[in-house]
Amino acid sequence: MLTELRLFIGTVAGLLILAAALHTLKRLGPAGQRLRDIACRAPTLDLTVFIFTVAAPITGLVWGAAQGEGLGRCLLLMVTGVAGQIAALWVWIILHEIRHYSRASKAPRVRTTLSRLVGPVRNHVAVWWTAWAVPVFALIRFAEYFVYPPLVWLIKFPRYDHAKWVNVSRVKFDGLIGYDLIWCLYCDWMTGVWSLGGEMLRNVESFWCPIRFASPEKCENCRHDFPDIQGGWVPATADMKDVAELLEQKYPASNPPGANTWFGHPARLTVEGRDAETPKV
Repeated sequence: MLTELRLFIGTVAGLLILAAALHTLKRLGPAGQRLRDIACRAPTLDLTVFIFTVAAPITGLVWGAAQGEGLGRCLLLMVTGVAGQIAALWVWIILHEIRHYSRASKAPRVRTTLSRLVGPVRNHVAVWWTAWAVPVFALIRFAEYFVYPPLVWLIKFPRYDHAKWVNVSRVKFDGLIGYDLIWCLYCDWMTGVWSLGGEMLRNVESFWCPIRFASPEKCENCRHDFPDIQGGWVPATADMKDVAELLEQKYPASNPPGANTWFGHPARLTVEGRDAETPKV
């Protein structure tokens, strides 16, 4: 149990020290503000999120494996890392709410408002239940870094500035304290990761599979995230000749690098709304 205790204490202390360092940046003048801005957007943000969300359980798992421990002990160390993260999070929440007690006790709060609407237990359990999504979004972020980029070189997909998608700015919103702030920052990061992944998938789907679904309900449900369903994909009743002709039209060999976007991408349109000859991304 000594190993588990060391991992737990190390995780709590390390995360709180990192949080304190991030809080300190705003007190360092213009230089600190620049560092804070860098920390709030990709790729620096990804490292911070990795440390706060998945580093501890991975460390526990690797630590156990390196010591030759069995699967059960490795999983226990992994859970210990998660427990350390949760403990550090609660310590930070409590300290932040104490620091801003006068405002937290009087001003409207997201947490208190929703607790009144759906019940405090339901709201609290539901919020923590969403934490299961953290490793899912971590895997999506991994794919955005390591799966998509080769497609930029191989098939002329557009390159994206991740910092314009994956960043956090709700820390600047006045009135977010403790519990409210940490979950709003989580959602801030999550929506950027999801939106960037959706943009990449639009390129993938329209390039390899520009065929509408036979199910009208599915077409209707998916057209918001994949506008090309109604804006360019061939009907489900078409044939492969139609698909080949569409691909030749949308992805001519003369396209410059980065031009093979999904069909409805703004880079493909001229002012008049016609397909541009050489779209730029």
